[in-house]
Amino acid sequence: MSKHYVAIVGRPNVGKSMLFNKLTGQRTAIVEDTPGVTRDRIYGKCEWNGRSFELIDTGGIEPSTNSEMLQFMRRQAEIAIETAEVIIMVTDVKVGVTAADLEVASLLKRSKKPVVVAVNKCDSVGPVNPEVYEFYDLGLGDPVETSAIHGHGTGDLLDFVTEHLSADEAEDEDEDVVKVAIVGKPNVGKSSLLNRILGVERVIVSDQAGTTRDAIDSYFENEHGKYLFIDTAGMRRKSKVDDAIEKYSNMRSISAIDRADVVLILIDANEGVTEQDTKIAGLAHEAGKASILVVNKWDTVDKDTHTMDKMTEEVRQGLSYMPYAPILFISAKTGQRVDRLYELINYVNEQATLRVTTGMLNSVLADATARVQPPTDKGRRLKIFYATQAGVKPPHFVFFCNDARLFHFSYQRYLENQIRAVFGLEGTPVKITVRQRGDKEE
Repeated sequence: MSKHYVAIVGRPNVGKSMLFNKLTGQRTAIVEDTPGVTRDRIYGKCEWNGRSFELIDTGGIEPSTNSEMLQFMRRQAEIAIETAEVIIMVTDVKVGVTAADLEVASLLKRSKKPVVVAVNKCDSVGPVNPEVYEFYDLGLGDPVETSAIHGHGTGDLLDFVTEHLSADEAEDEDEDVVKVAIVGKPNVGKSSLLNRILGVERVIVSDQAGTTRDAIDSYFENEHGKYLFIDTAGMRRKSKVDDAIEKYSNMRSISAIDRADVVLILIDANEGVTEQDTKIAGLAHEAGKASILVVNKWDTVDKDTHTMDKMTEEVRQGLSYMPYAPILFISAKTGQRVDRLYELINYVNEQATLRVTTGMLNSVLADATARVQPPTDKGRRLKIFYATQAGVKPPHFVFFCNDARLFHFSYQRYLENQIRAVFGLEGTPVKITVRQRGDKEE
């Protein structure tokens, strides 16, 4: 199920952060009567009428300013607007419609996104405050009286939001279709690879970083199976200036990883594994996604008999937390080894959905504990009673023991390696949960 994003925007000091806290039910955003307190965008989960979405709090928009910080905050808000499906514009009933409000409203109209105006600080209940009617001048439809302090009007805001969210993807859509996200830093060849797979110019290919600005879905079918390829915007390295902007402009790429069954992590053969590559790969690893490390632009590398081995070792060292992920060297430009992707995608997807019977799993467990005795502490030895598989994507194993504190990470890793040695599970991370049984069960 894809994520939905809803942005809260407006000029400074109208109560955006307080409304964000009220809608999410958490005091995540700092609230203060000083304009510009919220500089970085903050987001939190919100649910209403069975629909869930990510709510984005933004810094105040000052349309005309020479302040570098305020310009930075405006750019953040603009990216939030680009990302969001629905926008809540917050205004202040006590101040009325200002020139800044009118400029913000003009910006939102150009976005062509559904917008609801929240006239905030309507803290008293009773008849409609006549000053609310002034906000019809913004030209954004019926304004909603709102109190971020007391929660008045928030239900009407959320009704508007959920009515205008796109439909959730069906969970039970064609099970034969494997969703594949193509991720990587800018200009690593993601769009070129997608075009090579599809055989058409589906997406714009350019040497200029950042050409792809959104996640693009492309259905593809061949003799190997049915696939939904998701091309994503390049995830850039964070810097002092771009930290917040890049974080939130990457949200659709992160959402694409969440939606995917398999993630292709593209690495530039000329640059090797960079710090940004480790962060991008880490997103797929933490999300528990089956992954393939795709070293692209292999045609541009000067080679000898040991070049591939050296690059393999470099990739393994740079992404040491993903020893399970297979590595494939390709050239999206020439098509070299691209045809081998399909079988590898199918294979790692099958590995991520592999189910192991409890009997077979405990047989491996008994053999592993006999080879290497469980750890002890102060005369008390870890006793593992049994294990079972709780889920797939990724394979999730639950171990029941006498004392979870004795189940050291190193021993968990040993057992994971033993499970992998028997069942494979190549291309997918493995999740392990340790549960402690009560004294009566012991």
